[in-house]
Amino acid sequence: MTWRFRFALVALALLVTDCRASAAPGRVPAAPPNVVLIIADDQAWTDFGFMGHPTIRTPSLDRLASQGVVFTRGYVPSSLCRPSLASIITGLYAHQHGLTCNDPPDGLPAAERLRQRREQIAKIDGLATLPRLLASKGYLSLQTGKWWEGDYRRGGFTHGMTHGDPARGGRHGDDGLKIGRQGLQPIFDFLDRAGDRPFFLWYAPMMPHEPHNPPPELLAKYRAKTGSLQVARYWAMCEWFDRTCGELLDYLDKKDLSRSTLVVFLADNGWIQNPAKGGYAPKSKQSPYDGGLRTPIIVRWPGRLTPRRDERTPVLSIDLAPTILAACGLKPTPEMQGASLLDADGLARRTAIFGEVFTHSAVDIHRPAANLRYRWCNDGRWKLILPHAANVPGARPELYDLLADPHETQDRADARPDEVSRLRRRIEAWWPVQ
Repeated sequence: MTWRFRFALVALALLVTDCRASAAPGRVPAAPPNVVLIIADDQAWTDFGFMGHPTIRTPSLDRLASQGVVFTRGYVPSSLCRPSLASIITGLYAHQHGLTCNDPPDGLPAAERLRQRREQIAKIDGLATLPRLLASKGYLSLQTGKWWEGDYRRGGFTHGMTHGDPARGGRHGDDGLKIGRQGLQPIFDFLDRAGDRPFFLWYAPMMPHEPHNPPPELLAKYRAKTGSLQVARYWAMCEWFDRTCGELLDYLDKKDLSRSTLVVFLADNGWIQNPAKGGYAPKSKQSPYDGGLRTPIIVRWPGRLTPRRDERTPVLSIDLAPTILAACGLKPTPEMQGASLLDADGLARRTAIFGEVFTHSAVDIHRPAANLRYRWCNDGRWKLILPHAANVPGARPELYDLLADPHETQDRADARPDEVSRLRRRIEAWWPVQ
């Protein structure tokens, strides 16, 4: 047997082994994937075609769901955008990363408010964000859309749209908020320039978030389907956002990037439109209820994840950082408490998920417990909402059977005190607060 023949046999064996490995779930491929993170802004967990909404049309996200793993019982720990987005980018709970509230305390003089806003932003400088961690693998990264933490570079992004200077009107996205509503050209330009470098893309347009000003033809379509102009505007915004997702996914197809890209979708928090006026109804945004906390989570990784629908497993947005890092051949930081969504055994071992809801404006930007309103625990069936007396005086614990009552209409705390005590102990073990 000549050396050339032996070399050919070895090469063939390696090729077969590599092909088998690439198809095996849970294994890391030889080349790390690109990563696209799509984040809806203020959209209820029910308000997608693939989640069964009878009226709202979301064909692009429906297609993504059909091609990926859909966790219908996904959650964010906090039902407010800043802490929620910071948890996604860091894989940490808000009481860990410290960005618990959107703004400094109300009523401060302008100069002090500006100083405290800058102190809030500075917290991101010391955190291990996904762009920083992925940079060790040579990733380029682009920030677009909602971003509270100053200039995009402060989050570790190599490219971005947001300047984030509070003295120049930067608060939660400034120039970055043009994405989606004014097209996706900055994303297309970034993808064209990336070349062969792996990339991480943060697409967090302020959609369907207010202002609810959809294209006229979409508003006319939904105006005929409801007696509430406010609801029609919101529904139309959901479809407009879906169109932008379709443009992004189509561009990945056009550039032959889809098979080498991990795409993740979720919403930053929920929203239930007030039908009588603008704004959200109770038990949605900023609340401890599933209307503000629950979101479907989709993970698409062609050739690596078999499309399926998981209706049983509660998962969290803090699971996304460990998931993305695992896919890219990196380990989570010791502070991350989430589980990789690629690890079915790890998810099966987890017996509960937890979260926390804070005040919109801080009481103290440096003390998470000072801003706490609620902690919550979901063990798959029972959900306990535990109020923090300092900020919700007089409130009592609430208990819901989510399997029988997914919209939390019947508080079972008085009828099931044993469950209240059991879950309270779990919450206190997770994050004890005095």
